[in-house]
Amino acid sequence: MTLLPDLPQNTALLDLLRQQGVPQEHGAYVYEGWELHTHPNLVERLEDLAPQWPVLPTFGMPVLAAKGIAAVVAWGMGMLLVRLPEAPAEPLVPAAPRPPLTDPGQGWYSICPWQSELLSAESKRLLSLLIQHALSYAASFSEDDSTDWQGRPAQAPGKRRGKAKGRRPSGDKGGRQGGHGRRR
Repeated sequence: MTLLPDLPQNTALLDLLRQQGVPQEHGAYVYEGWELHTHPNLVERLEDLAPQWPVLPTFGMPVLAAKGIAAVVAWGMGMLLVRLPEAPAEPLVPAAPRPPLTDPGQGWYSICPWQSELLSAESKRLLSLLIQHALSYAASFSEDDSTDWQGRPAQAPGKRRGKAKGRRPSGDKGGRQGGHGRRR
């Protein structure tokens, strides 16, 4: 299942994610019926950076969208793709490019989700602001001018937060699995 709407503004992203998506019902890393292509720690990081926004599972990738238009994608182990009118400013460190989305003129930029050069609190603050900017920018592509109770662009109805399900590889047999639950 894919919760990101098939809108013209999402076509390039959906085409890319659809090409790499692998349907999967069982296994170590299943994400809403697809093989998870993002490390579970990065899924949690995205949720932590934008706690009020629903994460939309899209062909095995977590996506944030405003008014149904994709704004942020958590990719692999160390990449956030953000839709912005211009490249993120320093001190934020970019990640490796992800063509064709990050090609010039496409409006997507690759950023490191961990920003280890910055203090943890400052990294989280700057990345959270960047994500909010990306969400507002994505919403500007919509003809829907509705807002939520906090004045932010309203989400498309019926969206829910997707969670990565499965086990994380670990040498600790008594550790947590899938990032959730109690230690046994």
